[in-house]
Amino acid sequence: QVQLVESGGGLVQPGGSLRLSCAASGSIFRLNVMGWYRQAPGKLRELVASISRGGSTNYADSVKGRFTISRDNAKNTVYLQMNNLKPEDTAAYYCNADHTGRSWDRRDYWGQGTQVTVSS
Repeated sequence: QVQLVESGGGLVQPGGSLRLSCAASGSIFRLNVMGWYRQAPGKLRELVASISRGGSTNYADSVKGRFTISRDNAKNTVYLQMNNLKPEDTAAYYCNADHTGRSWDRRDYWGQGTQVTVSS
């Protein structure tokens, strides 16, 4: 009932920047914590960053100081600003949202993923 659509991925050189966006649509009642995960070939999916409704953030150690997560509740959108990108950041990035519906049901939703490739 809730759909998440990511955008902003692509090919970038080391040291470059990208901004990912994830827009939620559908029957939205309350979006709770939202986050970005990534999965590289041969690796487990890992949490990159998360942000609460009130703006509290958490980051993986590998991206601290380089990535910034933010959200716009009015637009039901979460962003990930990625600076000083490194080849090891190459992965498929997935948006995640914890959602509470009007019937008080609660579940996680996932986007389809957007590819980020860092290469010279």
